[in-house]
Amino acid sequence: MLKVGVFGVGHLGKFHLNNWKEIEDVKLVGFFDPNNDVAKQVVAEYGLKRFMDEEKLMAACDIIDVVVPTDKHFEVCMAAVRMGKHIFVEKPLTNTIQEAKDLVNMVKEANVKVQVGHVERFNPAYLALKDFSLNPMFIEVHRLAQFNPRGTEVSVILDLMIHDIDIILSLVKSDVKSIFASGVAVMTDTPDIANVRIEFNNGCVANLTSSRISMKKMRKMRLFQKDAYLGIDFLQKKTEIIKLKQPDDKNVFSFDIETPNGKKTIAVANPEIQQTNAIKLELQSFVDAINNNTPTVVNEIDGLLAMEVAHSILSKISNTNILV
Repeated sequence: MLKVGVFGVGHLGKFHLNNWKEIEDVKLVGFFDPNNDVAKQVVAEYGLKRFMDEEKLMAACDIIDVVVPTDKHFEVCMAAVRMGKHIFVEKPLTNTIQEAKDLVNMVKEANVKVQVGHVERFNPAYLALKDFSLNPMFIEVHRLAQFNPRGTEVSVILDLMIHDIDIILSLVKSDVKSIFASGVAVMTDTPDIANVRIEFNNGCVANLTSSRISMKKMRKMRLFQKDAYLGIDFLQKKTEIIKLKQPDDKNVFSFDIETPNGKKTIAVANPEIQQTNAIKLELQSFVDAINNNTPTVVNEIDGLLAMEVAHSILSKISNTNILV
């Protein structure tokens, strides 16, 4: 049975606690959080031991779950790596690129498992496409959120857009060629809204818009590729596929259109969405990777690559002198 210690039991940390409790062959050993009010609440609600010494909690565990603020990720992760512990760390991997590179090198030497909490990889709307051949050449993304003071210690790029950056990098099997970006700091000292265009060496182009000062929530990604359009609604958990109908397509709505090259049949499908808990699924996948000694779904390299693109975007925004 794997023993788990949670570092940081604030808003998101409590979601982790709830889900760890539901995963078999896992035992919650305790938690560390310097906030006395939060700690008292967790002890009372979960009956979980509060550790006052970080190293003692790490020593008692096999898995360290890092849900502390981003600027503390590196410190906690490095201590865990030095003790040979497996690490689940919320996104972004670390606060700076250099920290991420140092952590990646240490993880390689320590031979431990790391998974980064890019939870949208486990969104049921995205998982519904797991059997569909994805080779997008144009991607359009809108991720909008209402303003919430929580999480504003980092820019909207590292807070929201990084989810989509990670998914796009996993889909597009090509290196980034160029990045164009603009953004504005409205409510905080870092960009609160940004628009980004990423061009890849294989010709794929991705346009991303992220805002944390929107009047409505939206988390949509649209993929365009040869003979197919795919829409993913991460918020409403819906997926749509519109493509040229193939002989083996069954139970799809279809219609004919006339083109200069003759008649073509279009098929419209809405894949079945499995109503799953994405956070529980990502934690379960991490446990499975440890038990089966298989690669994690989102490893430290993935986390570093997403960070490199995110920080490149921030640099581009800074250089445009648009921030107010």
